[in-house]
This record gives sequence, C-alpha cells and structure tokens, in this order.
Amino acid sequence: MFDYSLVHWATFCVAAALLNLSPGPDMAFILGSALRGGRRAGFSALYGVWSGTFVHVAAAAAGLSAILSTSATAFSLIKWIGAAYLVWLGLQALRSRGAKASVARHGLPTKPSRLYVQGVLVSALNPKVALFFLAFLPQFVVAGAGPLWAQLLLHGTLVIAVAALIEPPLILLSEKVARASWVDSKIGQWADRCLGVFFISLGVRLAIGAR
Repeated sequence: MFDYSLVHWATFCVAAALLNLSPGPDMAFILGSALRGGRRAGFSALYGVWSGTFVHVAAAAAGLSAILSTSATAFSLIKWIGAAYLVWLGLQALRSRGAKASVARHGLPTKPSRLYVQGVLVSALNPKVALFFLAFLPQFVVAGAGPLWAQLLLHGTLVIAVAALIEPPLILLSEKVARASWVDSKIGQWADRCLGVFFISLGVRLAIGAR
C-alpha cells in the first residue's frame, strides 16, 4: 500500500512546495495576522488555515473516491473541468507580474482563538481551494497503490505537511518580508512563471490521461 516511485514523490513535493509558496488569501491572512499581532497571532491564523484546508482535503477524498469508482461519466466531467481549471490557473500565473498580495492591517481579530476560527473560515469558505484540490489530488493517484480515498487523503494531508516546512519561517520573518516587498521582486515573478508552467502541464496531463 502507498507504493510510489521516487519520481512520483519528487514531482509531488515540487508541486506542493510551489502551491504553498503561491501568494493568495490564506497567505495574506496569515502574514497580516503576524504583522498586527506578532508571532502568536500569526501561528493562530496559520493553524486555522491548515484546519480549513483539511476540510477540503477530507471532502475531496470522500467525494472523489466514490465518484471515480462508480461513474465513468462523472470521472470524465471532473477530469475535463479539472484540466481546464488547472490550465486557467497556469495562464493566470504566467500573466502575473508578481503583484503583491494585499495584506489588510485593520479589521483583523487579535485574540488567538478568534484568529484560529477566522483562519478556518478563510480557507474552508474559499471555493477556489475546493476546486483546486478536486483538480490537483487526482494527478497523484496511482493504480494499485491503495484505495482511492486513502491516496487522496494521504496526498492532501502531505500538502499541509509541506506547508508546515514553508509557512512558519515566513511568519517569523514576516516584517522583513513585508518591507522587502518580496512578491514584487524578480523572485516573485519567476515563481509565478514556474507555477504557471507546472499547472498547465498538470492540466494537459489530466486531459490526455486515461482513467
């Protein structure tokens, strides 16, 4: 069970790292909380975002496993929608000029428990996150490597595990990161381009791949 090749894990880790480095509402909320309330506030927001993300992972694992196993029509529909969405994400990333994500400095709760709840809602109520996992996770399902739901849940959980290596240092360095305007830099532009190419390649792979 869970017998994957080294190439599989290398591809997945690169994809998960790029995903977690991509600026978005979750990252903006985490960094905004840290800038306003310090390290404790940032980590409270972070744990909330992770919890909200796991809601999407569990939903994708539960729903997709049943759909992919029983309905060829539903499988094809999800495949083409997922492929189109991934290509669209890739094109959006390629068109991006590394525009800095807006980080609100007002209106954020400062109590850790409230920040946690807000983090859950920021992630769980974002339909784009749900669509992304529906498109992203099936790319790493391998026939014979285990039950579909277990493979989806494993890879979705590992996306969060990769975030645990990437996002905490950003909280600790949030003030320096904000002052340096890292999303506006050449590094940010190249990260967007790499992410765009990777998403488009995943979309094409999904579209031409067999069930």
